[in-house]
Amino acid sequence: MSSKPIQGRMTADAQDGVVVFHIGMRINNVRAVRSWWPVFLAMPRMLKELSKDPESGMLGYRLLFGAPRVVYVVQYWESQEKLLAYSAAQDKEHRPAWAAFNRRVKEGRGRVGFWHETFVVPAGAHEAVYVNMPAFGLGAATGVVPVGRRGDRAADRLKAA
Repeated sequence: MSSKPIQGRMTADAQDGVVVFHIGMRINNVRAVRSWWPVFLAMPRMLKELSKDPESGMLGYRLLFGAPRVVYVVQYWESQEKLLAYSAAQDKEHRPAWAAFNRRVKEGRGRVGFWHETFVVPAGAHEAVYVNMPAFGLGAATGVVPVGRRGDRAADRLKAA
């Protein structure tokens, strides 16, 4: 991913619906490294696996650091079916990581927190604008096009799909 700004006004080249998946962890006890470190390491393995498999349905992601002790990932997916298929696949990284996390939660007495949110956004119900920015968020996941190709105003882009 390039960090060089693209001059002008761009929008995400996302014509279809998209699934936005937020997943993260909160380190509740920094000193309890054995509780949170394996959780912290599991996500990069899953992201690497998904990034190497275009058929997985993950379009792209952004790793973010939030409030103190919070790490999370925003992921963009083609469909809820592909997201759910990955989460249930016995031969992928997610299932063993999820099982290990559940064991640690029971043993860890609240030393690490976990959360996720899923948003299914139909075509025509999302829009984006990036001004003098590198491709970012949904635009990084789907590519960007000049705003004029999808409408100059947010209201136009929301109707365009």
